[in-house]
Amino acid sequence: MVLQIALKLRDRINATLVKGSPMRAYLTRDADFFVPLHVRVQKARKVQADLFVSVHADAFFTPNAQGASVFALSQGAASSSAARWMASQENKADLIGGMNLGVKDSQVQQALLDMSTSAQIKDSLNLGGAILREIGSIGRLHKPKVEQAGFAVLKAPDIPSVLVETAFISNPSEEAKLADPQYQNDIADALVKGLQKYFERNPPLARKRST
Repeated sequence: MVLQIALKLRDRINATLVKGSPMRAYLTRDADFFVPLHVRVQKARKVQADLFVSVHADAFFTPNAQGASVFALSQGAASSSAARWMASQENKADLIGGMNLGVKDSQVQQALLDMSTSAQIKDSLNLGGAILREIGSIGRLHKPKVEQAGFAVLKAPDIPSVLVETAFISNPSEEAKLADPQYQNDIADALVKGLQKYFERNPPLARKRST
């Protein structure tokens, strides 16, 4: 179900222009197989992606949780206990790989990483806000703001990254929505609108020149 949303989003991205320039989507997977978390990050960096969007339908330990969510990385504590729990469950799938900063001194390396990550989180929160507003226009939100947690898949320090929980598959009514092609289309439409609005305010070249 999530893969179907991702495929629909890819097609919409590839048919979208931002101020006359085409957008281009790359998938970390195009079929139902597992890709390690660090490999997903590596794939994004290999193609020099301007953004990284991880599309999910997560489960919670009660069937009552409902609504879509958008997450950005947190350098400190998670923004809620639920965010912390979901990040923990997701991260159990794999461990994040390291980043080669080209600097041998560990203190300098850590300082560079911290600065880069802080900038990434700021951009990611802006991206997440643009997406959340569009998702909120089509259905219920789990939280009215972008949440933050230590999701391993969001840890590319040089690429604004968000994780979108399209619905809770542990909620029977939301599981039914995820299987509905119309809901899949609505989510994909909302996601691409959010991406388009973010890029209109934050052109990729302008963002890179400012870092």
